[in-house]
Amino acid sequence: MKRREIKKILIANRGEIAMRIIRACKELGKKSVAIFSEVDIDGVWIRKADECYPILGDPIQAYLDAEKIISLAKKSGCDAIHPGYGFLSESAEFAQMCEENGIIFIGPKPEHIALFGDKTASKKAMKEVGVPVIEGTEEPINSLEEGLKAAKEIGFPVIIKAAFGGGGRGMRIVLEEKDFKELFESAVNEAKKFFGKGDVFIEKYVNNPRHIEIQIIADKYGNVVHLRERDCSIQRRHQKVIEIAPSPRLSDEVRRELYRIATKAMFRLGYESVGTMEFLLDDKDNIYFIEMNTRVQVEHPVTEMISGIDIIQRMIEIAEGDKLIFLQEELNFRGYSIEFRINAEDPNNGFFPSFGKIKKFLAPGGPGVRMDIGVYTGYTINPCYDSMIGKLIVWALDWKGAVNKARRALDEFYIEGVKTNIPLHREIVRDKDFIARRFDTSYLNNKLETFNLQAVNCLLEEEKKIDEITKMIEKIKSSKLNVRV
Repeated sequence: MKRREIKKILIANRGEIAMRIIRACKELGKKSVAIFSEVDIDGVWIRKADECYPILGDPIQAYLDAEKIISLAKKSGCDAIHPGYGFLSESAEFAQMCEENGIIFIGPKPEHIALFGDKTASKKAMKEVGVPVIEGTEEPINSLEEGLKAAKEIGFPVIIKAAFGGGGRGMRIVLEEKDFKELFESAVNEAKKFFGKGDVFIEKYVNNPRHIEIQIIADKYGNVVHLRERDCSIQRRHQKVIEIAPSPRLSDEVRRELYRIATKAMFRLGYESVGTMEFLLDDKDNIYFIEMNTRVQVEHPVTEMISGIDIIQRMIEIAEGDKLIFLQEELNFRGYSIEFRINAEDPNNGFFPSFGKIKKFLAPGGPGVRMDIGVYTGYTINPCYDSMIGKLIVWALDWKGAVNKARRALDEFYIEGVKTNIPLHREIVRDKDFIARRFDTSYLNNKLETFNLQAVNCLLEEEKKIDEITKMIEKIKSSKLNVRV
């Protein structure tokens, strides 16, 4: 296979993931091009990229305008586009458009994006290659009557899921038949709003499972490796809040089986680039495939921390036609890493988004602490986009060390001007069940009422100390004591 060198990459995204890709480009010696909407004029990624171009018009649609983005890529001399996550990252049509315009799409082949974007088709494909899946409908459903019939055949409780989307949108859990109509209609309406299609499918609901995902990297030559697993069980409303690598409560036997299933399936399908296979595990360690994400994950840093592998750089090199530079047996994994999604939201008001200007932003640091962030003091969190400010990632050699480091880093973190979920994270890392590794997808539902989510103003305490020290110095200066200050 002929190698095609990439020299200049347009980043079809914004915020912290745009910054992450820019940094990978710089280390590989690639030029980077940023795009931005009218309301993102103050974005830090615009200043860090080698070039930047606006996409005028509706700010919500700016990063979804495939034609404008490809046109900008061609005009600016880019030979590749990296989509990041969200927006166009899982659009098979966009990946195909890139190919048709002679631009390398840094990601999987369009046919694989299309396959895994269709949840029912992907379940069929997984069953054919020997992957265990949850019992459910095999074709999309869009009528209440058809949905109720399927739910009765499967048996309650069931879960309704959007057929053409993910991330917890268009998803409802139905415990009893009497609630089906209301929740079905709610799921369909939400699916239409976020994905343009109201089709859903219905599955058997696995009560209080663990959510485990396997990071895969595959080149164009049939080489497939895994970078171990991540535990994403701590969720709120089906949205991930904390991610951990590796899972702190998984037996070696189950772990090896997950690796075998994931690598074998991706090899048999001829998958290329990075991807994440997501599974549910019940209380008896039964494994159920739920979906495949054909893009870089928000939580990829925890895998990088335990493996030493730069996932974004490997994506770029695979897109160029390079073989993987390591075999599975050559990979070494060390320690534990935990990622905390820092969102602009009010924990004391139902986690309602908190938009506005950041008046002070003091990030933690020190050994084993990584910040993937796209904001700064003076930056305005805009309601047009997701409320995620960035990610705090910590690493240590053992679980106890990782929890202690997380506690210290979260206590250092200070943001003024918008509400954040930092108080929630501070409570979690002090919770006895979290420390003891006892958590599944029901964890936050069971814990939220017991947590004190009032913001702890660590900075205020520091300022009080500074005031006291200043007064002490003034007192010494005004005295006749021979003391040097």
